[in-house]
Amino acid sequence: MSTQTSSPTAKRSRSSLAVPAATIAVLLGIGTAISGCSASHIPAAPVAATAPTEQQLGELAQSAADTGGTGVIVRIDRGTGAPVALARQIQWTEADHILAPTDRFRVGSNTKTVTATLVLQQVAEGTITLEDTVESWLPGVVPGGGDITIAQLLDHTSGLADFILTPEFLPSLAGQEIRSWSPEELIAITPSQDPAPSGDPVSSYSNANYEALGLVLEEATGMPLDDLIATRITEPLGMTDTRLAHSADWEAGEDHARGYEPAAAQLAAILAPVIELPEGFGFAGDARPDDHVDTTGIDPSYTWAAGAMVSTAEDWQTFLTALNSGQLLPAAQMERMRTVVPDGVGGKYGLGLIQMDSACGTVWGHTGGLPGYSSEIYTDADGERSVAVLTSSNFGIKTEEAAAANRDLVIAAICAMFDEPAPEEPAQ
Repeated sequence: MSTQTSSPTAKRSRSSLAVPAATIAVLLGIGTAISGCSASHIPAAPVAATAPTEQQLGELAQSAADTGGTGVIVRIDRGTGAPVALARQIQWTEADHILAPTDRFRVGSNTKTVTATLVLQQVAEGTITLEDTVESWLPGVVPGGGDITIAQLLDHTSGLADFILTPEFLPSLAGQEIRSWSPEELIAITPSQDPAPSGDPVSSYSNANYEALGLVLEEATGMPLDDLIATRITEPLGMTDTRLAHSADWEAGEDHARGYEPAAAQLAAILAPVIELPEGFGFAGDARPDDHVDTTGIDPSYTWAAGAMVSTAEDWQTFLTALNSGQLLPAAQMERMRTVVPDGVGGKYGLGLIQMDSACGTVWGHTGGLPGYSSEIYTDADGERSVAVLTSSNFGIKTEEAAAANRDLVIAAICAMFDEPAPEEPAQ
């Protein structure tokens, strides 16, 4: 069974800037569902007699927490009846915070779906076209912007690489350097990347694409991104627990999940099959039991339009339900959003939206990964049913055991959403 850490990526030396997009995808969570839950990786038989029960989901969530996730929130809304909502955590984290299904959570790259929705709303209104070049909106900001379209930013076929693992940015990712980054500065340190082979486009995941899209949105509308999100998304949908983070601080009285990652030595061992980290690299934060670090204090604001939103499972399911049921975009833009290309890690990427074909049905949504936070949130094709699995670690769920436990939980949660039996592991 394939796991997150077995993605076909090459080790890179500590000085290299040419980090494969598939490596970025795996490290920041985009590969979680795709490599762990795609239909080709799920055993076809046997299956359980009935859909997973809340008790079974709780047991799977506890296993996922105990094997590396540290804490897990699961929320399932079948469109009728009361949603299933539960939280489980490894025992030592209880001294920091008792996790609850209603806790705020850093949803990381799920933010891209909001940014893409805002862009497509402007397309529907005639302010932006998908064929516009980036240069026409952001003169001189994006290298090669005259040859990159808005559509290519949205589905990651622009050819832009990623800044995440560059030597300039790595200390900020780890929380070792306290610095505010502007989108323009992050785009400026984005390394060059070899052009994609000719032929059918392939999505090559890069946060720089969505930093640029945030700037395009502000230029096109004359409004700050925060205001666009509020007036176009969160306020109309009543998402009172959702905001764009501008620092590591949590608002007063805001109950929130705490995030954890393995300490330096364990982290290097976990990621060795994927990338060679600089010697001694580790996340900033207070030491915790089991060779962990509390990463809650690491500032996520650099991700901005690419990944800086804070929300809850219920709020984000509200957003995805509205989107996929056609409430936020006209039919033409919704169809374009779901026009997918291969993403390089076994999945399909549209315009800020992932198509994931599970054993129990096709779902649409996104994943997210930041230090201490990993998330997978989806709806069915009609936006009637939704599921969220939020995990209080990103790199901690990349060992073989932890990835398998997380995969089993996500599969079971999706199947429970569809009210379908989940596949069981074949007999050994």
